[in-house]
Amino acid sequence: MSRVLVLNCGSSSVKYRLYDGETIRAKGTVERVGEPGGGPADHETAVRQILDGLDLAGLDAVGHRVVHGGRRFTQPVEIDDAVFTAIEELVPLAPLHNPANLAGIRVAREALPDVPQVAVFDTAFHHTLPEAAATYAIDRETARRYDIRRYGFHGTSHAYVSKRTAELLDRPYGELNTITLHLGNGASACAVEGGRSVATSMGMSPLEGLVMGTRSGDLDPTIIFHLRREAGMAVDQIDDLLNHRSGLLGLTGVNDMREVLARRADGDAAAALAFDVYRRRITGYVGAYYALLGRVDAITFTAGVGEHSPEVRAASLAGLERLGVAVDPARNEGSGDRVISPDGAEVAVCVIGTDEEREIARETRAVVADHH
Repeated sequence: MSRVLVLNCGSSSVKYRLYDGETIRAKGTVERVGEPGGGPADHETAVRQILDGLDLAGLDAVGHRVVHGGRRFTQPVEIDDAVFTAIEELVPLAPLHNPANLAGIRVAREALPDVPQVAVFDTAFHHTLPEAAATYAIDRETARRYDIRRYGFHGTSHAYVSKRTAELLDRPYGELNTITLHLGNGASACAVEGGRSVATSMGMSPLEGLVMGTRSGDLDPTIIFHLRREAGMAVDQIDDLLNHRSGLLGLTGVNDMREVLARRADGDAAAALAFDVYRRRITGYVGAYYALLGRVDAITFTAGVGEHSPEVRAASLAGLERLGVAVDPARNEGSGDRVISPDGAEVAVCVIGTDEEREIARETRAVVADHH
């Protein structure tokens, strides 16, 4: 069970990795899928191009990232027609992502009919959330009928990074309490207690929680009603505003934290404010999850911003010294997987490069080994 192809179809990209054991034999990203200006017309075309360009002799399995598994899928699963249909039925919960995921699955099943295909769900790691964490305080019957609850996302990343934190610290995973901060264009926080997700900032969709590249994160729901009534905005327009024209982009006109930091350094007031809004939200979640866990062994930063921005890391944890949390300035400026807290700190602060594709490959192998 060594040769595994991982397909990660995003809303406008397809990442692929071909593994031989833990070794990467081929990898790449097809960008601007479905966008004007040279990208492939759609995800089907992109995946066909990828498959045509790879030597897939002796392939043991294909692992697919699927964003939303709803209530039904609490762990990775081998894909058959019934599973495919069930993922289709979840499209209303993830209209941006599940259709792209399904396109990749469709093409790979047609092209490789004899190779087992496995769906690995972004939501699955969070199936351990206690009911009190997953439940929104709205009418129970309405919530049940329309599947309204906290599902959480970036689960594959939070799983990989929390395991890797235990390795880095040479501690048993089952005994470690970690707060993981996945800070990319999408961003989420997770409280991991002994290997189990017990709280996470994204909710029914990836819109809730932290401030992101183009998403607002937490806001008062009344804002939606206000925009409907006072601005006459349609539901789809509000959806577009909160998902695609908010976050850093809404506050500064750019969604890249590097550009925000450069403008802030040049004295741009909007960039300085956006940075403070972004940082405060993270600090608040770290404090809340510290309180929920009761004991925190590690806080780990990952993903594009989390791995590459010393300023964001330092500012997000500033003022938490009473909780045993501190960042060593010299270590913070380094690179690679590392501990950036001072020697002897009560809470280890870590930076770890996330590797969702490797985690998907591992989980795919485990599913196929069980079934075949």
